[in-house]
Amino acid sequence: MTSYIRETTEIPFQIHSLLGSLDMELTERCNNNCIHCYINLPVDDPAKKKELTTEEIKNILTEAASLGCLRVRFTGGEPLLREDFEEIYIFARKLGLKVLLFTNATLIAPHLADLFSRIPPLEKIEISVYGMSKKSYESVTRTPGSFQAAMKGIKLLLERKIPFIVKAAFLPQNKGELDEFESWASAIPWMDQAPTYSAFFDLRARRDSEQKNQLIKKLRVPPEEAAQVLSRDRNRYLQEMKQFCTKFMKVPVDKLFSCGMGHGGCVDAYGNFQPCMLLRHPDVVYNLKAGSLRDALVEFFPQVKEMKAQNPDYLARCSRCFLMGLCEQCPGRSWMEHGTLDTPVDYLCQVAHSRARDLGLLHKGEQAWKIKNYKERIRIFAEKQSK
Repeated sequence: MTSYIRETTEIPFQIHSLLGSLDMELTERCNNNCIHCYINLPVDDPAKKKELTTEEIKNILTEAASLGCLRVRFTGGEPLLREDFEEIYIFARKLGLKVLLFTNATLIAPHLADLFSRIPPLEKIEISVYGMSKKSYESVTRTPGSFQAAMKGIKLLLERKIPFIVKAAFLPQNKGELDEFESWASAIPWMDQAPTYSAFFDLRARRDSEQKNQLIKKLRVPPEEAAQVLSRDRNRYLQEMKQFCTKFMKVPVDKLFSCGMGHGGCVDAYGNFQPCMLLRHPDVVYNLKAGSLRDALVEFFPQVKEMKAQNPDYLARCSRCFLMGLCEQCPGRSWMEHGTLDTPVDYLCQVAHSRARDLGLLHKGEQAWKIKNYKERIRIFAEKQSK
């Protein structure tokens, strides 16, 4: 195994600015079996044997810190399934890294809550909540006892005053509980804004289960309903959209990566360093077992960032569309949906058009890639929200 450790004095200053944060999928395994999840494997899946070892993870974290990384996000699967999680967590904190933990909270036991109290993560823990009752929650997780376990874990954090926030998946099983969920969430001391929802669920990109993908597609919010879900707090939503549209809406031309790709990345459970958690296309993934974070950031990712779209359908639509800032279409989403980098995801296109019509940026029947005066439309929309 190649050592990831580098002396800080060997790293040019500009490298430090390239890795402000790092995502790490500690495992793809999960103790829940959520109906909408694109990644989860069973607790005892053989993939466990292929996961990075404790020392390999420590070496990656050490190099990340030497490159100027300030924060690591531990996710999965369910990261708390790792028997060595506490050791990894303490190691990351001793390196000076802030830790952001994504969890379902079902495995938060008293000793772990005590650890978070004694050595704070310095970032709010993010907990996914799937329902406000045993029936709704476990119809999503398909795991008996998971609702009680999650509520117990949340209670332990509250008792020890460990900062956390909650988020949810908008699903048929819990969509009637939104008001109850938001009322409950508002009582959490660290919830300084309304909870976020996932609703446009990604497919299982490993492409080993067409049955799973068909189920996920059925759970997606219909495009015409998406705008209603996202704008429940109408005034706040419009003000956010005013800022967002004026800053991010533009035509991307043929450049694939219009995001901040290359300034961070995600290490998967097996040692692959990818631009983000979704993007696992072999052409853009770097094998850390054959190299280092430094080499990936300096040599490999800059080349990836310059990649251009080649798909005629993408070039005719997405590369000319001013909604690309509003739309979730990106190489990662394309990979999740189609196994390519530049194939339009029709569902996301429909959602973006529905949202744009709701905001008054498009009229019924218009296609955003055909609009020439989009800058004027954005200006008018922003002015209306300023009155």
